[in-house]
This record gives sequence, structure tokens and C-alpha cells, in this order.
Amino acid sequence: MSSSRQVRGWITVAGLACLAFAACSRSSSSASPPASGAAGVNAAAQVQAPQPPPAATTGGFDGARAYRDVQQLVAIGPHSPGSEGIRRAQGYIIEQLKQAGCPVQEQDFHASTSVGTVAMKNILAKIPGTGANTILITTHYDSKQMEGFVGADDGASSTAVVLELARLLCPRRGSANLWLVFFDGEEAFGQWSRTDGTYGSRQLAASLALGGELRNVRAMILADMVGAFDLRIKREANSTTWLTNLIWETAARLGYAKTFLNDSLYIEDDHTPFLARGVPAVDIIGFEVPYWHTVDDTLDKIDPRSLSIVGHVLIEALPEIEKRVR
Repeated sequence: MSSSRQVRGWITVAGLACLAFAACSRSSSSASPPASGAAGVNAAAQVQAPQPPPAATTGGFDGARAYRDVQQLVAIGPHSPGSEGIRRAQGYIIEQLKQAGCPVQEQDFHASTSVGTVAMKNILAKIPGTGANTILITTHYDSKQMEGFVGADDGASSTAVVLELARLLCPRRGSANLWLVFFDGEEAFGQWSRTDGTYGSRQLAASLALGGELRNVRAMILADMVGAFDLRIKREANSTTWLTNLIWETAARLGYAKTFLNDSLYIEDDHTPFLARGVPAVDIIGFEVPYWHTVDDTLDKIDPRSLSIVGHVLIEALPEIEKRVR
């Protein structure tokens, strides 16, 4: 991804130790596989991934199926905003949501960027609940504008988790309306700033505020970079405390305390525009990896067990979040 996530504070990032201030970004398939041959698709695509735990032990979340979604997105190759690759990624996401029985909406918009006006698309699956309040579960699906960059972890991993959540959640009806959101344009085109990056999340937050719907959004959960081996997710210190605590307590109860750590770091990501408008929000991100924003962010970096852990935690935490926001 491009520089769309801003890290502040004195943290050490493996492989980026020379940076005291870094910018970061931070989005079983029956569909036909995308055509291969794009830059960045190499022998890593043939890697034999470890087997995740059975879905019966992870609340129904199928880590193997989520991993196949990562494979499909990586096979597309680079898919930065406005590119042919991202149009193929959009088609894949929309097809998977429709196959899961999800009601799909497309939010098309044009973003003013440092490289000119770029057409972008947010993709939403809106699952109606029995009440008025809304919970967002979100990711970004664009990749950093860099030759050969496929974003297996930075974009594809979290997109796959939300797609697999869609397969489980679209048939259900809870007390809250549940929106699964796939943001375009999280990555910056130049240097990360409050105006370069998070285009999709800023667009959705602004449009909801303008339409009066934002007042009903009671929680926003962002997943980003959740596929690494030995995944370690620190508490994002800008995130809303009660929402962070609820998710981390769920992880500990499920036996994932070694994945969801109590250390913290500061990151600006797609949750920031919602925090700025008063919406409780949390960023679930395993940021400290050596391949961030390099062409080494390839399929061989992805562990299906990590996808299962994050999906399991979100499935188990959702009913408690619904109770909290009634």
C-alpha cells in the first residue's frame, strides 16, 4: 500500500528501524481465478500454506477459504486506485458478496489527488438488523501504487477476512444493522498526509454525515494487515477504549493473548475519519513487519491461521458489541 497510514511515537518497526516517523496505508471461491502473469505474481503464489484450524473451532470462520481469497487478489497483480487491476479486484469482491447473498451497494466517487482526479469505488454490503443502530466492519482493498506491489498482507489479507465474514454474516439478522465496507484509496499517491490517503473512508464518513446517517453508526471496526506469520496486533492508541477493550478481552478469552497484545502504538488509518467525527472506532492491525510497502509483500507472507484468529475474534466479539450499542 502507499503511504496512507501514519505512525507516530517512538516505536521500532522491524526492517524500518531507521524511521522515527513512518507513513503507512491503512481493504472457497467459486469464481474463476483472475488471469495470472501480472507483475508481482511469482513462485510465491504456489506456496503451500499451513492448514488453519477447522471452521468448527473458529465460530464458523473458514481460514482456508479466506486464504483462497488472498490468492485470488494477489493473482490480479498490482491494483492501485484507478487501474485496470483495481477494476478486476472490485469485480471479484462484488461477485463474492453476491454469491454470499449480500445486498451490495457501490459508492462511486472522484478523488482529487496529487496525480490528478482519480475515479474510486467503495463497496458496501448492508445487512439489515432489527434496530436503528449500525456497526461497520471495514477494510481497504486497494494496493500501493508501486511497480510489482501486490499487497498480500497490506490489503488482501484484511479484504479476505471481511469477505469470509460476509459469507457468515449476510444470512443473519442481529439487533444492529451491519455494514461490511471495502474502502478504495486508502493508500497515498505521494507523501502520506491528512489529504493524501484514506480517500474512501473520508468519502464515506463525509457522505454519511451529510445524509444524517452517521449519528446511527455506533461502532466502526477496521481490519488491516492481519495475515502475517506470528501475527502480533498491538492496541492502536487512537482507537476508542471501550471498543478496543471488548475486542482484546474477547481475544484473550479465546486463547489469543499472544496475538492480541497489550502493548500499544499510534497509527492513522481508515478509522481516523470516523474518530474525527465522533464515531467509536478501532484499528486491528499487525503493522510491524519487515516487508511493509515493499514488493516482498507477497503470498508467502500469509498464514491462514492468522486469518482464522482475527475472523474468530470478530465473530465472537460482534454480539457483545451489538449489546453495547443498543
